[in-house]
Formats: sequence, structure tokens, C-alpha cells
Amino acid sequence: MGIIQVDLFLTLDGVYQAPGGPDEDRAGGFELGGWQGAYFDDESGATIGAGIERIDALLLGRRTYDIFAGYWPEHDDADPIAATFNTVPKFVASRTLTDPSWEGTTVLTEVAAGVRALKDRFDEIHVIGSGDLVRTLLREDLVDRLNLLLYPLVLGSGKRVFGDGTVPAAFTLAQPPRAFPKGAVSLVYERAGDPVTGVDVSRPAQETTP
Repeated sequence: MGIIQVDLFLTLDGVYQAPGGPDEDRAGGFELGGWQGAYFDDESGATIGAGIERIDALLLGRRTYDIFAGYWPEHDDADPIAATFNTVPKFVASRTLTDPSWEGTTVLTEVAAGVRALKDRFDEIHVIGSGDLVRTLLREDLVDRLNLLLYPLVLGSGKRVFGDGTVPAAFTLAQPPRAFPKGAVSLVYERAGDPVTGVDVSRPAQETTP
């Protein structure tokens, strides 16, 4: 059985929109794109690259798919990221896309059933960005791992994955956090059941023990 891994670049206030460039995603009038670049260093780049090398299948939401499909096919195998993205099977969640241009793409019109089937076929299925899709996967309890790169800035506006309507879920730290030279931090979490709530941390431990 394979696992669904969500790869997200996030600001401290949870924004994931357009990390890679100013024109990557201007939806909603977003004008702060390209915020990741100032914090890029060789160590974080190597971590990102190692994660991409492990991808057996790529699962994307429609907006992220359109961005990737308009960029990566124009790059050849000399770029290791392009070599992976252009080669691995790609799946896009959409009810309107009928003729995908990116070679190796399959359209999933029924997300939950389609993703469950993917877990029977591939070991590591990675979702990159694709906030709407991630929220659907969280709602269906289909996210097995969160690979987060947290960057030391706040933007105050932009798309957020974990907003109102997010289904409560607990995660456990799967690897020790790793800090990079320019301030980004890698956090890897695995799904761990339901959140534990109702604990009064102000009471001494002996008072809360049955």
C-alpha cells in the first residue's frame, strides 16, 4: 500500500501561494509571489531535490497542474526536476479538463476513489501545492504524510491550506526537524489519528491521572 505525501512550502502565517515567482499565481490579486527565493540555499535545495527523486507518481490540483504543465515540459532531462516531473505518471483532479497536454497525465474526476486506487499502484504519491486538493484529501483522511518547508516570514494575505473548515486531525513528527542556513525549517509529519483535546495543562499531572 502506497502513501500520499503532501509537499508544501509555507510562510509562518500559513501562506502557500506562489512561492516560486511573482507571476506564478496572482489569483485574488496576490502580489507577493516569489517569496521563497530569498531563503533558498544549497542545503534546502538538496532536501527538495531528494524528495522529488522519490516520487513514483505526481498528484496535482487543476491550478497547480496548469502551472506545471506550462513550465516543466519546456525543460529537458538536464534539469533533474524536469526529468522526474516529465517522466513519472501524473494525475490531475478535475471535472472540466478533458484533453491534458502534458504527456503521461490522467484526469481524476472522482478524487477520493481515484486516489485510493493510486495507493494500490504506487509507493510514493506526492502532492505539491494544490491547496484545494489537499483540503479534499484531508477531509477524506487520505493524507499520510506532510512534508513542510516553513519559511521565516509572514505575508498577511494569500491562500492558506489550513483555514476554516479544515477537518481536525493529529500528526506525529516523523523525522527530527532540520534547519537550513537561511532560516527555512523542514518538518515531516505522519498521520496519527484524532487530536487529543480537553486536557487542562494548568493542573498538576497527579491531579489529571485517573
